[in-house]
Amino acid sequence: MKALVDQFSPNFVGFSSTRYERIAGRTALKKTFKHYLDQSPQLAYSISQPRVQVFDGTAVATFYWTVELTPEHRIQGRGSHVFTKRGRRWTVVHEHFSRSH
Repeated sequence: MKALVDQFSPNFVGFSSTRYERIAGRTALKKTFKHYLDQSPQLAYSISQPRVQVFDGTAVATFYWTVELTPEHRIQGRGSHVFTKRGRRWTVVHEHFSRSH
């Protein structure tokens, strides 16, 4: 969990596809990840068709995602991550997920 959360900026802000409230900071993000894992210990997450655009020290990644809660229950949607570069390291400063309709 630490390695996953460390990919995000301490000042991270984002929107989930399952919650209306904004997620702000690594502590809230870790709580969100833990909630999903508690709800579905067999959770699997994947992305497809990623596209990354780099603008100097900022990058935007857009993609389609699939969350498999159980082999019979999949949720799909689209997402984006905004990265900033500090020194040689890129971190996620913002993410937005929405379900497909």
